[in-house]
Amino acid sequence: MTKKKKKIYKKKGNVVRDLTKNIFKVLNEDSTKTYNYKQVAAKLKINDTDGKNQIIQKLAELASDKKIKETDRGKFQVNVDKKYSVGTLDITSNGNGYFISDDFEDDIFIPNNNLGKGLHQDTVKAYVYKKRSGKKMEADVVEILKRAKTDFVGVLQKNKDKNFGFVIPDNNKMYADIFVSENKMNGAEDGDKVQATILDWPKNSKNPFGKITTVLGKPGEHNTEMHSILLEYDLPYEFEPEVEKEAENLSIEITKEEISKRRDMRKDLTFTIDPKDAKDFDDALSFTKLENGNYEIGIHIADVSHYLEPKTILDDEAYKRATSVYLVDRVVPMLPEMLSNGVCSLRPNEEKLTFSAVFEINEKAEIVGEWFGRTVTYSDQRFAYEEAQAIIENCTLSDDIQSYEMPVDISIIDKEYTVTPEIVEATLKLDELAKVLRKKRMKQGAISFDRVEVKFDLDEEANPVGVFFKESKDANKLIEEFMLLANRKVAEFVGFSKGKATNKTFIYRVHDEPDDEKLASLQNMVRKFGYSINTDTKETTSDSLNKLLSDVHGKAESNMIETLTIRTMSKAVYTTQNIGHYGLAFDYYSHFTSPIRRYPDVMTHRLLQHYLDGGDTPKADKYEEKCKHSSNREELASKAERSSIKYMQIKYMQDHKDEIFEGVITGVTEWGIYVEIASNKCEGMVRIRDIKSDYYVYDEEQYAIIGKSSKKMYQLGDEVKVRVKNADLERKHLDFNLIEE
Repeated sequence: MTKKKKKIYKKKGNVVRDLTKNIFKVLNEDSTKTYNYKQVAAKLKINDTDGKNQIIQKLAELASDKKIKETDRGKFQVNVDKKYSVGTLDITSNGNGYFISDDFEDDIFIPNNNLGKGLHQDTVKAYVYKKRSGKKMEADVVEILKRAKTDFVGVLQKNKDKNFGFVIPDNNKMYADIFVSENKMNGAEDGDKVQATILDWPKNSKNPFGKITTVLGKPGEHNTEMHSILLEYDLPYEFEPEVEKEAENLSIEITKEEISKRRDMRKDLTFTIDPKDAKDFDDALSFTKLENGNYEIGIHIADVSHYLEPKTILDDEAYKRATSVYLVDRVVPMLPEMLSNGVCSLRPNEEKLTFSAVFEINEKAEIVGEWFGRTVTYSDQRFAYEEAQAIIENCTLSDDIQSYEMPVDISIIDKEYTVTPEIVEATLKLDELAKVLRKKRMKQGAISFDRVEVKFDLDEEANPVGVFFKESKDANKLIEEFMLLANRKVAEFVGFSKGKATNKTFIYRVHDEPDDEKLASLQNMVRKFGYSINTDTKETTSDSLNKLLSDVHGKAESNMIETLTIRTMSKAVYTTQNIGHYGLAFDYYSHFTSPIRRYPDVMTHRLLQHYLDGGDTPKADKYEEKCKHSSNREELASKAERSSIKYMQIKYMQDHKDEIFEGVITGVTEWGIYVEIASNKCEGMVRIRDIKSDYYVYDEEQYAIIGKSSKKMYQLGDEVKVRVKNADLERKHLDFNLIEE
């Protein structure tokens, strides 16, 4: 990457990021002073023409909306007369809230009695004022402009006469129970878990009025709880009949005419490497040795966009879902099974339509040639990660590469079979090149999050009978590196040409730099364990974060510190505004490799083909809206996945109440300590009131609770022993008793 290219990226990042908030930060430094665009630019350290133009446009836009005042031509001042602002609500678990608006640098506190019936993530108009004492601001919600959601999952509690009841929401950010009259109960019985929709919230009522739309079953039943998790996050668990019908009516024949439009790569050695329980195979790799000593490596991706036509029921449903959801015991796919597990899945010994990124790579893992386009491929072999790992661990590259006998205990077909010398060689060489690519990426400042995943052994009724940890090995990293390569090169192909940004509309996956305050907080936290991080520069930050993650790996406190480190990071999102990907250390990055399970990849395929066909750049607005929707759906899916893991952990612990577990303190609050069990990563709370040996007081500075008489200290990171006190599946809460020594 040239210095010039890095400079362009850095400037663009400064301009795009939080421009409105940064302008308000400047104007609020002195509310009596006026600023022109040059002064604002100087304060924000923006000195390029593109950046200054965006400031001029944003100042004009804010003045037009009366969010700031233009006191003289080209001179702007914060609008001190403005009392009302528009923003979103962030409700806390204790029922209070915060008002988040571009008009203010900081979030503004709203006590529960001033929420004005506003709910979590609602768009509202609020009256903002200074409290009488001090400079702190508060807000009152005066109008609900848009509800974020009106459907809530909870348990129905009927009154004694049974002619009305209340739905008690599962979501701890929903502070009001929903009143339901008898004629709107939809056959629900007392104690049923249901989904209720808010219909009205009368002015003089402290409870919203609603109706029950779905009866899910009894709390604690497995399917009831899984469906509850999905519905709580507005995630569907089945397809409507018309969507399934449209999928079934698709033409799946690969015609000679279609093949003639594509690069035919059916004779290239091609195989897939996926989890052993996978059914949707998004990607395959092909491997060919070239006469010049280089290698042609193809990253072949299911051509979903060939089957998913815009403005169809099928496409509308895929966009609405935007992602597949992976719960502990099931997958809720973005596409109907006929597509996701069938015609689009790159199954072995089947011809498939694919969209490919093909690279010529030398022994140093340098890219000396690239090609992008539609292809037809044929997968010769399907591997699970464990099988590919066995080849990597037991075979070596040599002039006389032998076949490999896959052991029955690793084989996914439950019997021993022979892997050909050609595939053994391809796997080993791809692994070797992947390791070089990874080393280069880490040297450029990428952050290495090799987190341990918690997995469950489930019986036939989906009950957890065991817990195990899944760690990323060479075979996983092999696939990861080549997928990263394809995603990066596709983004560069569209977004960067002849030493500068092309400004073509595209779908980028971006990741901003870490928040300074969160990094400082992490520094304070890890110091308690004898670690440190250097945040002087971007380079020292990434280097020391990698050292931290390496040093804690395998230690008792590893999961906690890895989690805290991830929380310092910004969220990766989809956008048409490229600022690069900090975590991967890429200036350009997109998502191209998983269109079966991610809608942004479908959009990437469509735009890439549009540009390959010589098309002009479309307007970014509609794509930006779709990016925001996709980012939001991804976040909801991630929350649902975490909820399903938490549910399974609690269900597992219900059968282990008599055991004593070793754990580490992962959090300290004024009401108790959080403990994570080392053997299964289940986290629960020890309440201060349940520690009987002394009266314990919370010490915020030391991240500890300290006994008043004994001075005994329980501090963040301490190893302790606990026993299960209560495993509450309905509340998804785990309580421990501390085993005191």
